[in-house]
Amino acid sequence: MYRLSDLDARLAAELPQGALFAVGGRVRDEIRARLAGTEAPLGDADYVVVGVPLGSLAQRLAAIGRVDVVGASFAVLKLTVAGQTVDVATPRRERSTGVGHRDFAVESGPDVTLEEDLGRRDFRMNMIARALPSGDIVDPFAGEADIRAGRIDIVTAAAFQEDPLRMLRAAQFSARFEYAVTPEVRAAMVAAAPLVRSVSPERVYVEFVKLINASKPSVGLLLLEETGVLRELLPELAEGVGVEQNEWHAYDVWHHSLATVDAAPPGNLALRLAALLHDVGKPRTKQGPHFYRHEIVGAQMARGLLERLRFPNDVAQATEHLVRHHMYSADPGLTDAAIRRFIRRVGPRNIEHLFALRHADISGSGLPKRDGGNEAFEQRVRAELDRKPAFSIRELAVDGSDVIAALVRRGAAAPDFKGDERVGAALHWLFEQVTDEPDRNERTLLLQLLETYLDGERGSLGEAS
Repeated sequence: MYRLSDLDARLAAELPQGALFAVGGRVRDEIRARLAGTEAPLGDADYVVVGVPLGSLAQRLAAIGRVDVVGASFAVLKLTVAGQTVDVATPRRERSTGVGHRDFAVESGPDVTLEEDLGRRDFRMNMIARALPSGDIVDPFAGEADIRAGRIDIVTAAAFQEDPLRMLRAAQFSARFEYAVTPEVRAAMVAAAPLVRSVSPERVYVEFVKLINASKPSVGLLLLEETGVLRELLPELAEGVGVEQNEWHAYDVWHHSLATVDAAPPGNLALRLAALLHDVGKPRTKQGPHFYRHEIVGAQMARGLLERLRFPNDVAQATEHLVRHHMYSADPGLTDAAIRRFIRRVGPRNIEHLFALRHADISGSGLPKRDGGNEAFEQRVRAELDRKPAFSIRELAVDGSDVIAALVRRGAAAPDFKGDERVGAALHWLFEQVTDEPDRNERTLLLQLLETYLDGERGSLGEAS
């Protein structure tokens, strides 16, 4: 529902009557919320001020907060009030001069109308303004009708040629809102698909994250595939289209990946990405009905794809790790030591994410679940985690200084010895003993085991050089 914020009121009081308008996603989302009978989410607050020259606008805004000019040629001011920063712009008209998002000839000023400013935006549903403080809607391009109909439409067929990023915006909006694109949008995307390669990875990243975090990512991803954009932007994913699988899957690799990402719980970016990319290596490893080592090939491909799109390293690394380990054997009959080695290999903090990926993978197969083996295995793993044994060398009751002291005491190292590969080897051996029998992780016993280990290694200890 429409709400006049404190900043809305302050701006309206400082500016001439009828000059201030809210624009952008805020207005769209307020209309969507009104139609759904819900409260509009708090989002970015962007404003357009008509009939006021940029210099005069800056002076008026300075009475409210800090004003920064981010581009005089684009007539945009950044206003910061009480820690909140918003864009306040004068209307502008644009003429495309190339395929880049900066390739526009821009005109702005009091003689540019609000309608011209709205008309330069990407989709009709975003070409809506709200007059402040009255709340009246200004909708010259019938954007509200599109919102009511649940559709995404463009005003001009050149929209994607002017800014190819808009194709990704169409996809992420369709995924987030589950809106259908019009035939005009689809045709324009097909025509402009190769131009998506001109979009910077940083801009692609922003839109792709919104898509992958959507309630139903498959809607947007299917749009990209059907219009040819996917082949240009993410050819690794497009390789899975039409690649048939074995009897354990009802779908080809591509449609299985879509069903899996939809089934993955939202809120964790790496998990959603891993759900989409977990089988990306299958087309390159297919041998009849088998896909040998596809998880290893796929992990490398996933890492390369995410690095190309400038994903943060921690996200790329976490996604790669989940893809690499998604083919684990969920055998509830494993020994306790084997369960602990599984936890060590995957990492305790990754266990629940890997389990969630497995459940999404099963859901995405399109076939009924076969048995309760996964649940039984997960129960055993969680029980072992609750016991809190040592899952890393850092959790041993001894450390490298104890090994160094033992080597020095034995004369196998000089008094000023700081450590070498022998220290790591000893700690790894001790860790294996604790993995086999967690109760051994007690300092006195580990020091005794260390002596036993060093006695056995006596012939190869030597003295550190």
